[in-house]
Amino acid sequence: MLEGFTRDIRSGSRVGLIGAARRAYLLALAALAGPGVLLGVVLALGRPTVTPLLAAVVLYALAAALAAWALRRARQVAVQLDLPSRSAALGAAIQAATAPGVVFLLGCTLAHQPELLAGFWVTAVLLHWRVWSWLPTWVREPEPLVPSQESRLPST
Repeated sequence: MLEGFTRDIRSGSRVGLIGAARRAYLLALAALAGPGVLLGVVLALGRPTVTPLLAAVVLYALAAALAAWALRRARQVAVQLDLPSRSAALGAAIQAATAPGVVFLLGCTLAHQPELLAGFWVTAVLLHWRVWSWLPTWVREPEPLVPSQESRLPST
């Protein structure tokens, strides 16, 4: 995956930059989802108590608010013209991964209540689908690389 990321970021094309942004998004999302799965397994194996519905609704509202903030922030980073297009695209992609990631992660705390867990995970999937479709619209045409910039890019 990292080899593909390097190839995409070095391609110098908008299509390559979209690919790099999507790979960065998936890596950031995996970094959030991985611990969530582990947390859910640990909580499910322990003596889980039933989470009151009101507490679950408050947790869902918190997850939705954090996701909305993350998407707003990602959009702001994407359109920031003082950043190079590569930085803006990758920064926005990584920030956007927080939206479905945090909903998924908070949902994992309810692993012992499948109906509540499903609500969080369905929301996370819908957010993932939305971010995935928005990513190409956030990517500007990349500026040409000058030799000094190429040395700062990851090597293959």
